[in-house]
Amino acid sequence: MWLKPEEVLLKNALKLWLMERSNDYFVLQRRRGYREEGGGGLTGLLVGTLDSVLDSTAKVAPFRILHQTPDSQVYLSIACGANREEITKHWEWLEQNIMKTLSVFDSNEDITNFVQGKIRGLIAEEGKHSFAKEDDPEKFREALLKFEKCFGLPEQEKLVTYYSCSYWKGRVPCQGWLYLSTNFLSFYSFLLGSEIKLIISWDAVSKLEKTSNVILTESIHVCSQGENHYFSMFLHINQTYLLMEQLANYAIKRIFDKETFDNDPILDDPLQITKRGLENRAHSEEFNAFFRLPKEETLKEVHECFLWVPFSHFNTHGKMCISENYICFASQDGNLCSVIIPLREVLAIDKTNDSSKSVIISIKGKTAFRFSEVKEFEQLVAKLRLKCGAASTQYHDISTEVPISSESVDPSDDIEVQSLICQKECSKTVNTEALMTVFHPQDLETLNSKTLKEKMKEQSWNILFTECGRGVSMFRTKKTQDLVVRGIPETLRGELWMLFSGAVNDMAANPGYYAEVVEQSLGTCNLATEEIERDLRRSLPEHPAFQSDTGISALRRVLTAYAFRNPKIGYCQAMNILTSVLLLYAKEEEAFWLLVAVCERMLPDYFNRRIIGALVDQAVFEELIRDHLPQLTEHMTDMTFFSSVSLSWFLTLFISVLPIESAVNVVDCFFYDGIKAILQLGLAILDYNLDKLLACKDDAEAVTALNRFFDNVTNKDSPLPSSVQQGSNVSDEKSSHIRVDITDLIRESNEKYGNIRCEDIYSMRCRNRLYVIQTLEETTKQNVLRVVSQDVKLSLHELDELYVIFKRELFFSYYWCLRAPVLKHHDPSLPYLEQYQIDCQQFRVLYHLLSPWAHSANRDSLALWTFRLLDENSDCLINFKEFSSAIAYTEVKYKDPSKGDELSKEELLYFSQLHVSKPAKEKEAESAKNSPKGKEKVDIQAYLSQWQDELLKKEENIKDLPRMNQSQFIQFSKTLYNLFHGDPEEELLYQAIAVVTSLLLRMEEVGRKLHNPASSTKGLSGAVCASGGPSEGQTESHLEKDPSSLREEPQWSFAFEQILASLLNEPALVKFFEKPIDLKAKLENAKTSQLSSRTRK
Repeated sequence: MWLKPEEVLLKNALKLWLMERSNDYFVLQRRRGYREEGGGGLTGLLVGTLDSVLDSTAKVAPFRILHQTPDSQVYLSIACGANREEITKHWEWLEQNIMKTLSVFDSNEDITNFVQGKIRGLIAEEGKHSFAKEDDPEKFREALLKFEKCFGLPEQEKLVTYYSCSYWKGRVPCQGWLYLSTNFLSFYSFLLGSEIKLIISWDAVSKLEKTSNVILTESIHVCSQGENHYFSMFLHINQTYLLMEQLANYAIKRIFDKETFDNDPILDDPLQITKRGLENRAHSEEFNAFFRLPKEETLKEVHECFLWVPFSHFNTHGKMCISENYICFASQDGNLCSVIIPLREVLAIDKTNDSSKSVIISIKGKTAFRFSEVKEFEQLVAKLRLKCGAASTQYHDISTEVPISSESVDPSDDIEVQSLICQKECSKTVNTEALMTVFHPQDLETLNSKTLKEKMKEQSWNILFTECGRGVSMFRTKKTQDLVVRGIPETLRGELWMLFSGAVNDMAANPGYYAEVVEQSLGTCNLATEEIERDLRRSLPEHPAFQSDTGISALRRVLTAYAFRNPKIGYCQAMNILTSVLLLYAKEEEAFWLLVAVCERMLPDYFNRRIIGALVDQAVFEELIRDHLPQLTEHMTDMTFFSSVSLSWFLTLFISVLPIESAVNVVDCFFYDGIKAILQLGLAILDYNLDKLLACKDDAEAVTALNRFFDNVTNKDSPLPSSVQQGSNVSDEKSSHIRVDITDLIRESNEKYGNIRCEDIYSMRCRNRLYVIQTLEETTKQNVLRVVSQDVKLSLHELDELYVIFKRELFFSYYWCLRAPVLKHHDPSLPYLEQYQIDCQQFRVLYHLLSPWAHSANRDSLALWTFRLLDENSDCLINFKEFSSAIAYTEVKYKDPSKGDELSKEELLYFSQLHVSKPAKEKEAESAKNSPKGKEKVDIQAYLSQWQDELLKKEENIKDLPRMNQSQFIQFSKTLYNLFHGDPEEELLYQAIAVVTSLLLRMEEVGRKLHNPASSTKGLSGAVCASGGPSEGQTESHLEKDPSSLREEPQWSFAFEQILASLLNEPALVKFFEKPIDLKAKLENAKTSQLSSRTRK
């Protein structure tokens, strides 16, 4: 590899390098200790250790070429090589292309400049065909070379980054280098002659976490396939951990969670993944989650600045975040002040003329925001003007106080007008009012205490709107959160749900979309619509809104429209309950976009076939319980109790367990705080019932205690009629339990557990996602093994090892094939056996690794014939059961000598069908039948008798087997000859096959004489018979070179029984096929060579 020219001092390097070639301008050197007898002694060991610790390229490039400047001790390194052939190629190129040119220069400086320029040109040319980009630093190019040479992975494997660290092997730290690539975590260390090489595929990682103990202050723990690995002494451990977390989750999504990955075009091409790209992606995801923006938004710029808060009369410090369509601000002083400004709302962007470096953004509704102390504010203003196309308004005298008009209007009003117009054009069936306003209109004449409290809540919000603005661009402060905790007023609930969830932005970006989807989905009939129809009447059946056709029809339209929009999710149970509550407080189109926000952004992967998202959040919940309620964890012997009892909490946001009037307050907090609100409330509920749960003796008693608690949760301020309130159905006299107000419970959850950060929850989600998906995969494996073990004669341990190899080969096809069709083969909704299937090419690789006949010249043909036989439905795919059955019948291992002489009917029938599927594969049929036999002498009569008895039940199948014709028989003979090539008993086996062939032909000749005595029988039998047994090619050559002898006679053929009997009559053949194969050794060898075999291809 050509290197960027760098100076080296040859005087100090002589102790580490030996000169091999030199001329007037260049020197070729070899690293001391490389290719020396005994490894170069102590000097060689020390040099190797130094190379590993200091990240020298010499460890993988023991040769180098230096450019020599005459009369100087300073040399320039220009090339390195991993072997002598590579460096010799570079040396010869220099001699042929550079040496003659250098003689024309007059000065040494000109020579050096020319060489440097030429080498840089070569590096640039290499960069066009390399994954290391031209602008990558030189150290990364060297690390890439070391990565490729150390681990021998395919060239398509993209190195993302690398770190210096220590790997703990027992209690001993080994200093080396950690390489993070798109599909693997790799580590290399070389210390005092001891080499450590570790390769872990990301999809095998089940646990990834930062840990610390007495010895290791801070380390990264990686668990893969039951093995624990610890890495420490990182310079930037947090940065390293986040990158590892991203790569692991990316691999998990790409391989196990295809539904999510299909919707993620950013990571569709693994070859384009870079460290910077992953970091930017992480920042964008955090940005979108915090401000509840559409997933398509990408964070472009971040500026530290101050935002003027007019109602508090002070500047708050924070960060301005800019994406394609939004300008957002979040404070850093803990006041929880944040603002979202959609560019669609911007009217003007201006700058001040004073030294405050201020940017003024004016939006609809007579509102303006003043950002000060913005670095490069002039360039920022120009960019923003270009983005939104806003006309600049000249501010000659801008005061430091930017007013917010109390007449601010909701910017979504224009959107609603457009949406209503589209709805009227597309469909007249869409409801334009929330069901609550239809079925429970407020009676302004009747004022009671609850109604007065509701009015006071509305007044508090109106005051907030006056101070902070109204609509998507309102200031969100601590006061906003306090009002949400108290409960949003009934009349404002739909509007604020849309605002806090970010659904208002989705609806604004897609005017008329819902009405169009409703029209397109009307009349569709599929599994999703059938399930929707079944569950419609089960959605809040006690509420009047869903006892009428109005509510039921609206619910049907929203659910069907969403199933049409997102067929991969379609419809899942619990969506009906959530949607029915949304319809109570939001207009129909708004309820649709709220459902989109919940399913696709706020609760990702909740509503799919495996509810992975809910399982992940349950694991996060368990982790929080261990941290905050340790005494409960100690009491509960099995943490799965919390998973079983909390599943409905997460799927329905407590709607299914709390009375409706209390549940809506929880939904208020969820739309404002996200999943954090649900986790906090779950902890508060367990904390409130801690004494009762500690007193419970079993899970059933604990579930009863929690259900009784939920029945007694009330909302004393709810203005809903008593006929609708579920909590009022339990009379105070009948219940001896203390009533708990939902507002107090939510407030307590914020006070006790409000310090849980959203960033920590995101990290726990990523960490537990690995565990959840690997647990699901382990469940799939155990179910597959349980089914397969009943029909395949291998031990569970052998099947387990075989399954790992089978699945790993399938995944290797994912790694480096972009948009490979094999990606479509994994469908978690299919039965366990059908979830993973391999194609013919993958089977060929595995066949070469595991088959005892992999050395045969026609091994590819054998693999193809076997695959065709196994692929009974002709879809060019086979599952693990079919694959393992082939391995079980071809891999034979002595288990019990007393059972060695048994010839199972299943084996016989299986391999006799091989003859039907592909005649030449008949050889494998015979091999399998012979393989289970005993050791020495073979009792042919006993075999035939047993064979005949066992086939009586399957006689119709044997009769269906076609006879082998002459061309098939020739191919059959060739296959057997190829199998025996290289065997110690090769000559004896060839003679045995010749005898079998002659015997079969004689039997056919005699049979034809009996049926047709007048038939001529000369030629064929005499040609193929040799009294002493022909040599390797006699029978084959005669059959192949003299086909005229075959054509002289009528077509002849052999029955399956004739071939079997003839083969069993030759002890040499029986001995060959009954040789035991150590399947355990085969599996171990396959595991170690599986990756390298793919690399060689």
